[in-house]
Amino acid sequence: MKIWKKLTCGILGTMAIGLQARPLWAQQEGDEKPKPAARVLLPLPDLNSNQQDADQGTQTMQPDTGPVTGVQSPTLGTSELRHSYWVPGVQYGNIAQSRSSSAAGSPGWTTTSYVNGNLSLLEAWSHALLSMNYSGGGFFSKDQTQGNGQYHHLASALEIDQRRWQALFMDQFSYLPQSSFGFGGASGLASPGITGSLAAPSPGLQNGFVPGQSILAATGPRYSNSSAAQLTYDVSRRGSITVGGVHGLLRFINSGNINSDTETLNVGYNYEITRRDYLGVVYRFTAYHYPGGPQAVGDHVAHLAYGRKITGRLALNLDGGPDVTTFRVPINGSKQRVSGSGAGSLVYAFPLTTVRLNYTHGVSSGSGVFSGASTDQVSAYWSRPLTRVWSGALNFGYAKNSQIVPVTGATSPSYDTWIPGAGLTRPFGRTTNLSLGYQAQIQNSNVALCGTANCGKNNTTHQILLSVQWHAAPQVLR
Repeated sequence: MKIWKKLTCGILGTMAIGLQARPLWAQQEGDEKPKPAARVLLPLPDLNSNQQDADQGTQTMQPDTGPVTGVQSPTLGTSELRHSYWVPGVQYGNIAQSRSSSAAGSPGWTTTSYVNGNLSLLEAWSHALLSMNYSGGGFFSKDQTQGNGQYHHLASALEIDQRRWQALFMDQFSYLPQSSFGFGGASGLASPGITGSLAAPSPGLQNGFVPGQSILAATGPRYSNSSAAQLTYDVSRRGSITVGGVHGLLRFINSGNINSDTETLNVGYNYEITRRDYLGVVYRFTAYHYPGGPQAVGDHVAHLAYGRKITGRLALNLDGGPDVTTFRVPINGSKQRVSGSGAGSLVYAFPLTTVRLNYTHGVSSGSGVFSGASTDQVSAYWSRPLTRVWSGALNFGYAKNSQIVPVTGATSPSYDTWIPGAGLTRPFGRTTNLSLGYQAQIQNSNVALCGTANCGKNNTTHQILLSVQWHAAPQVLR
């Protein structure tokens, strides 16, 4: 009951902030907050024209209107929409790696081939946008530990933009033979749908709202899903209230890993300082449950948030504050821990280069190893054209996971995961893309990474990545 009392107080407190701004709404009713123009559907590009790339780079961008206290990741905005359309495609990928995907496996190069179909769909109305990207098929592996199977990857979003309110519905699903952390590297296997300018633009959930998978010691196929619903209502010309909920789950096919369910309530107040700068205050409660296990974790955070957006150039979000974590089963005789948490996200576009950085610190679901973990996670991505046809990319990921509270008199496991990589991409014509890449997966721990005799505390796997993707011409819906 104490958890829900705190939750109710947090919601009422945030609503009170918004109600105090209500008189300002009445005073400025005639000075309405400017809204983006209705979505304009432009003609699809001529796929046989050599001017397509130039046109794509110069077309007008629509701003990212997502709230600074919301659940979605910030973006640079989206290009003015062309006709509603869908695009089918096929893809072949191959990952050659220096040892088995399991830490218990023996060293020795193995290969895994992926054959799948892709689909990207974009449906636009005057005040709503539906986007979907899907990839799915089968894989065939010479790694006896991994074997053969299927994999699926889906990202979808429905955005509704009205005069005073905006709604967002999102779903991210994956069924993969291994951890999604670093899966596919810089190749086309990493993202659902087709690649290139016709891929349906879709917002993504921030890392803190997605079940963690950053401990590679949790092996085997698993499926993960995160569903989100969010409503933002303008209470004044500059202020708005955001209320959102996210449900996440992580299920492993093999025994020995810890399944998890996550429910998150996110309530925030946003204030527009200037057309580019935003402040916010957010209260978030997350409940972590572990089917079949006795432990349950409740996490309360109160964050101050800052955002800066320059359409087509910069998207920055920073938030942080106190964090109170409660436990159903006491740890070291205590049912509560007080700490701090925070997150940061940056997307910056130079004339030819794009940089993405993400950082999170706080409580996570445990990545299949812990019933709740203290997690630091960093990801970085850099890309730019190298020649007229070749583009290069660098990717980097790091995660540190440990028990939320160390158990007195016992070794407290911790895991450090490093994933550096690089890739090259080249189009062939207007419908085919080739990707080549390299990636290393490095995991260090203070305990053995598995239960067999030949399993140590460190494991390094080298991967060589290949992907060939073809897509048909876009099929116009209207």
